[in-house]
This record gives sequence, C-alpha cells and structure tokens, in this order.
Amino acid sequence: MDTLTHALSGALLARATEPRSPTPGQLPRRLRQWVGFWAAAFPDSDFVLRFIDPLMYLTTHRGITHSILLLPVWALGLAYAFMLITRRRYDWRAFLAVCALGIAIHILGDVITAFGTMVFAPVSDARVALPFTFIIDPYFTGILAAGLLASALSRRGRRAAVAGLSVLVAYVGSQAMLHERAVRAAEAYATARGVDGTAHALPQPFSPFNWMLVIEQERTYHLAYVNLLRREPAARAPDAGWFTRVYSSYAPVNRAEWLQVPRFGTSPMEAALAERVWHLDLLDRYRHFARFPALYRIDRGDGRTCVWFNDLRFALVGRTMPFRYGACEEAGTWRLRRLVGDGPGTFDPRAGLFREYRAAEVRG
Repeated sequence: MDTLTHALSGALLARATEPRSPTPGQLPRRLRQWVGFWAAAFPDSDFVLRFIDPLMYLTTHRGITHSILLLPVWALGLAYAFMLITRRRYDWRAFLAVCALGIAIHILGDVITAFGTMVFAPVSDARVALPFTFIIDPYFTGILAAGLLASALSRRGRRAAVAGLSVLVAYVGSQAMLHERAVRAAEAYATARGVDGTAHALPQPFSPFNWMLVIEQERTYHLAYVNLLRREPAARAPDAGWFTRVYSSYAPVNRAEWLQVPRFGTSPMEAALAERVWHLDLLDRYRHFARFPALYRIDRGDGRTCVWFNDLRFALVGRTMPFRYGACEEAGTWRLRRLVGDGPGTFDPRAGLFREYRAAEVRG
C-alpha cells in the first residue's frame, strides 16, 4: 500500500485512541496525530535499498521494518527520536504507544495486499499475504481522509475517528468476501474445463469488483480479468482513452477470456533453456521473490543469449510489467541482468547497482 495511505491510517488511529481526558504529561491532540502519521510511514523507510540494489529491495522490502517481532524495537527507537525532536518536552513513554500503533496499522495495511509481508523477520522470511486490497486503493484512502476530516470538524472528533476506522474495517471485510467469491469463480472454471490446479484471485485497480483470476499449474498458468459486478461487457469506443480501455477490460465472469501462459515457454527447446536458466544460483533471490514466475522472452544476437522472466502478479492490463529479471550468457558465462525499458541493466556486484544499457537485440 502507498506510504501516504499508511501515514493517514496512523494519524486516524492516533486520534481514535486518544485518551478522553489527557493528563499534562500526555501528548496534545495535534502532536499525537503527527506522531501517528510519521510512525505509520516509518516501515517504508526501507525504500532506500532501491537506490543501492533494486533486486535486494524487492527481496527485502516489507522485511525487518514490517516485522511484528521487531515492532517493539522500532517503536522504542521512534519514541526516543520524537522525544529528542520535541526537545524532551515530553517523555519517551508518552510517544511509545502511538508509535507502536502506527507501525502496527502499517503492517496490517500491507498484509491485506498481494505483495506479501515478512511479519516474522528476521526469524522467518516467509511472506504473509491476504490479497484483498489493491496496493493503491482510492476508496481505502478516501475513507481514511474522510475520517480525519470528520474528526477535525466534529465536536466529538474521537467518535468520528472511531467511526472512520469502523467503516474501513467493514470495507476491507467486504473485499475479503469479494476475494472469496473471485476464488470460487476461478475454481468453477477449473472444474468445468477439467483443469487440475490451485485457484487464486488478486485485487486489481479502480474497483473492488475487479480481480485477476489465476489457476496455477506446475508448468502453466490460466489467467482471466473479471469484474464480479458486471453482467455485460463494458462498452468501449475505438478511440477510448487509457482509463476507459483498462477499466472495460474486466469482463463479466461468464464472459471472461482465459489466457494460458506457459511457465517456461511454448517450444520444447525454449522451455528446456528457460528452465535451466531459471534454476541458476544467480537467480536465487528473484526466485524467492516471484510468486507466479513465467518466461517473458528469450533474446539472441551478437554472441549473447538473454533469458527474461517476470512475475504474473504484476500483469496489470494496460501497463508494462515491472520487475523483469533474467540472465545473459556472454562468453560462456551467465550473468544476472535486469530488463529496464527496452534494454537490460547490467549488474555490477562491486557497486551493487543495475546500470542500464541499450542493445538492438533486446528491444521490444
């Protein structure tokens, strides 16, 4: 979930949990909300890793800063930091609970997305994901903003904040029910077609009724983009804009177009090469990250062979898929590469950076 939404959730929770009659040693309302705001934004401070090593960022994002095991440590550190920022006007104990609540609601907000959160880091790197909410959800953010506005304008601001959080919980609960409905739709397709696989449903942008359905098999994925509310396909003019094209691509469940995506390609030779490269040690970190990995393409030319993979979790309609990695064989040696734009970025292990270069044989 985006950092601003996390921060707003921390501010609203801080307002909702404000003592009815604050004592002199407790935080005043405005400061309490600002502390909740910044504490809830804190876990995303791991974004700095993106500038050091993008693949390291992917594999460690939502790691130790999102751990419930380390939550007390982070809350204590933030409490001391806020105490120093306020020039010791308030004791660190006055900040501790607000900081802990802000971090906790951030973790919860990430758990309900499909990316996965390592809530037990560093003991375990397993990612917990309840894919109910898309990573950017304007309805989710709007409920938080409305709750904050109502709490600021109402004489009973605390009750308004509690009401806002209650509406948010109800909204996420409805998304959970829609997720279950989407999974059942995928299972119905698998049963009707005799497809033996595991059904998944991933939230999509613009509407809580938009879902990507996935049937995962050992070597093949079946994908469909559906809108659970529609009974007829949405009309779309030939010259429709980007938003209309994307929004109308989510079909009614009974009119869904199912795509089959092979995990390692279509031809036997292509699949053999892709599978061999996929299991190279240098792709270990990407293998750990990718939930629905699939071959993107194989490029050959100028004495170089490059095998590219992507994660179908991010196969959104109307958008170039991010997070494409692979390996290129150069002079008999396979090297880790990142596909950036129309060319791969070279991994420099000394600097830990991906440096973009352009080559005709990898454009497309």
